[in-house]
Amino acid sequence: MPAPWRFVLSYKPVIEETTPETAMLMPRDAVLQMSPYHPPTGGRRSKLRLDFNENTVGAPPHVIDFIKRFLTAADLSIYPEYEHALEDLSQHFNVALDELTLTNGTDEAIQLLMNTYVNASDEVIVLRPTYAMYKFYAQLAGASLREIDYRAERLAFPLEELLDAVSPSTRAVLISNPNNPTGTGTDMAGIEQILRKANNAAVLVDEAYYEFSGVTVLPLLAEHPNLFVSRTFSKTYGMAAMRCGCLFSQAANMQHVRKAQSPYSVNALAAMAARIAVQDRTFVEEYVLEVLTARELLYVELERLGIPYFESQANFVLFQAGERAIDIRDELRNRGVLVRDRSYELPGCLRVTVGTRDQIRRFLDALEQIW
Repeated sequence: MPAPWRFVLSYKPVIEETTPETAMLMPRDAVLQMSPYHPPTGGRRSKLRLDFNENTVGAPPHVIDFIKRFLTAADLSIYPEYEHALEDLSQHFNVALDELTLTNGTDEAIQLLMNTYVNASDEVIVLRPTYAMYKFYAQLAGASLREIDYRAERLAFPLEELLDAVSPSTRAVLISNPNNPTGTGTDMAGIEQILRKANNAAVLVDEAYYEFSGVTVLPLLAEHPNLFVSRTFSKTYGMAAMRCGCLFSQAANMQHVRKAQSPYSVNALAAMAARIAVQDRTFVEEYVLEVLTARELLYVELERLGIPYFESQANFVLFQAGERAIDIRDELRNRGVLVRDRSYELPGCLRVTVGTRDQIRRFLDALEQIW
């Protein structure tokens, strides 16, 4: 006998005929003009993942233990509540409670900035090459995109060129500091120059790799009403699958941003994990130290092999593989080692995530065999 709350509806579907005039809906022009973005994320689990700049050893054990011990069926049956997470994160980042919001990864932080401050045809400045989602959300908003190239020789941050590009019509400037995929960045003084020049624009400084560079502009929030800063738990904290981050700005700005944000965009599990992750700094400190040590090892061995590379302030290194870049990427994959091709925007370049010293030695052994 079926349970009392179960019931079956019988119905006859209504089939409507379509005409050629109603057979297809056309999307907005902005969508039609965008190029699709399909990151190569399939079939990675069993390989050495040095392709997406993730934490290569996994999420903090204390986060996993907490979730296993305290996650209940009731927790999954109710909509997320963020109060405790916001309180803990505001203390961790040393900002006021009304100066941040949780986001569904850095991607939502970028989207919120676009949705809140950028109208169709407004000018948005991004650097090139950089994280693909800046261009993605600017194009989706129908913005007028202006791209400034990193300096060719050493891929240095183009501060003067960016300052020259800023105009009274600029509504947003999106900066990854340090930048993905180049690994290069600018200092706090450089960001301050941009904030002063672009005083009519929302300036987002994406600090996804802050723990490896040590450069942050969070202390500048009180001085600059046009400053926005994003952080993520996808890199150092090893929680990329959770899709959790934070967006920071002055309280008046965050009032508007929160109006433009879906009320439950961050799932309860992610909010819980982020709250617990910041309570133990030892995990992050030890992992960052291991990565920085492994990065120095990588430099030494690339020089020994005669492979040119770009010095990085992040947990990845861009190196030059020349005309064989795609073949080398594919051969490394065949040997169970994943690296990311960037030759489509930086000819001949591949990017390798820096994990532990043992992982980098495995990568180098495979690379030397095919070089």
